[in-house]
Amino acid sequence: MSPKLASLAELAGRILLASLFLLSGLSKITAYAATVGYMQAMGVPGFALPLVIALEVLGAAAIIVGYQTRIVAFLLAGFSLVSALLFHANFADQIQTIMFMKNVSIAGGFLLLVANGAGPLSLDRR
Repeated sequence: MSPKLASLAELAGRILLASLFLLSGLSKITAYAATVGYMQAMGVPGFALPLVIALEVLGAAAIIVGYQTRIVAFLLAGFSLVSALLFHANFADQIQTIMFMKNVSIAGGFLLLVANGAGPLSLDRR
């Protein structure tokens, strides 16, 4: 693969990986009360929601532009694993098992960013 194509693939991969978190964080803002209720029903204190929103929105933006990629990817990998354990650990429910594995897979993608960085098309490389 040519270096230019590899660079574009890295950028596209960052955008695709981060877009889920950007949209999720923004949706939590527009459905704030409902999200607090869901979190509390799952045993997570509602006061954590602003931190979750900040991590999802700002973390996604950082991954997309490639800023502090290794640190942010590490944080989002951990967030994905904790979210899987807190919200999707009902393995008797096939949908929850799939959601759990989705989160684990996303964490794997972020760990690849931790190991390899953002690539040439990023602020980290400037």
